[in-house]
Amino acid sequence: MQLRKENILIVDDDINILELLQRHLHSWNYHCYKALSVKEAVQILKESHIDLLITDLKMPQIDGFELIKFVSEHYPKLPKLVVTGYPSVQDSLTAIKSGVVAYLTKPFTKDELKASIDKSLETNKRTLLPPNKSHSNNTHRNDSQSSAYGEIIGKSEKIDEVIQIIERVKDNKATIFIKGESGTGKELVARAIHYQGKFARAPFIAVNCGGIPENLLESELFGYTKGAFTGAEKNRDGFFQAAHGGTIFLDEIGNASMAVQSRLLRVLQEKEVVKVGAQKADKIDLRVIAATNSNLKEMIRKGTFREDLYYRLTVVEIEVAPLRERREDISLLVDKFLFKYGVEYKDRFVKISPDALTILKRYNWPGNIRELENIIQRAVIMCDNIVEVTHLPDTLKFEIDFPADELLSLKEMEKQYIQRVLNYTDNNKTKAAEILGIDRKTIRLKMDQ
Repeated sequence: MQLRKENILIVDDDINILELLQRHLHSWNYHCYKALSVKEAVQILKESHIDLLITDLKMPQIDGFELIKFVSEHYPKLPKLVVTGYPSVQDSLTAIKSGVVAYLTKPFTKDELKASIDKSLETNKRTLLPPNKSHSNNTHRNDSQSSAYGEIIGKSEKIDEVIQIIERVKDNKATIFIKGESGTGKELVARAIHYQGKFARAPFIAVNCGGIPENLLESELFGYTKGAFTGAEKNRDGFFQAAHGGTIFLDEIGNASMAVQSRLLRVLQEKEVVKVGAQKADKIDLRVIAATNSNLKEMIRKGTFREDLYYRLTVVEIEVAPLRERREDISLLVDKFLFKYGVEYKDRFVKISPDALTILKRYNWPGNIRELENIIQRAVIMCDNIVEVTHLPDTLKFEIDFPADELLSLKEMEKQYIQRVLNYTDNNKTKAAEILGIDRKTIRLKMDQ
């Protein structure tokens, strides 16, 4: 008799239960995979296509709830059936909230198991409504514009503190220093300071000090005269002259050489710029905003950043918090990027499912807003109308923290490998013997031992 195409993974630390379930599944012509631990189960899930997971809850080291969480995020369409010998109301509620289709208490009859399996597989095959209908009342949508200040999006206390400082400094030309991790939006803060104030119509010049070769940064910032160096065929103004009357934003100021730092100190002290190769200074009137994700105090200690320049730059300090410290802003930022890329790639607004948004809110975002934007951009490209869990990268999803592998004897490792091969051959000892390069009798003997 031909086996059905459905592959069912059963997970239980009790070998007798595994054997019982396997016999029942074979009698209904299902292909069966067995795992004695959550770690084995995860390995099988990664290597094989599974149509149904049947798992116990109480297992040593890693329990079934961890496996259910893992499957819910990495394989959200895979139906889950729980069998347990330690039933409780709390466990059953937790399992159901995690997307478990059926919950069986040991001991159960063969008919009860069959009914639960049929129900679980039927749930997986059920035709879903089109996304714009099935999710019409269950998708996330906020008006991010209601919590915007210039290009800054957020309603958290951390963002409110930043905006309060901006309101204090936007109409004067005090030197401002913005610090924060990479990707937190330091340039957006600088732009808000400029464009929300009375100097908004004056130039705003942004310079990435880390993106200009060290030997060119000095001439690019301050300008140069004809003949100052090879290739200088005419006089040229630098970024400081271009920003006259407005704001210059020096991003990654920690990358500036000591020579550039000395010239910058003169600009801040004297309000004048001397071009490379010139003798005469040009007066300038502008606001300097600097930013970095480097630890300038540590650089001062090592002698790679001037202490006097540091104090000139930090007249007013603004610290932009990392995204993990202002999680309440994530949904607003997600809306902003969904709108931006939905219009760009699909000519319409794209929504996001509650489960996908929950994962985004839980993640720690080491790359901050820049990382969030990149992920939403990719998700919008990959989805139709709604960003689902399946459209998010695995790095964001729940991972099981397995304990370190214990050192096993050769006999135990041999046993586990033979069991793994038997899993893939659906307990066909002849096929397993061919793969292992031994005879069928030897397999039976080793398994008996």
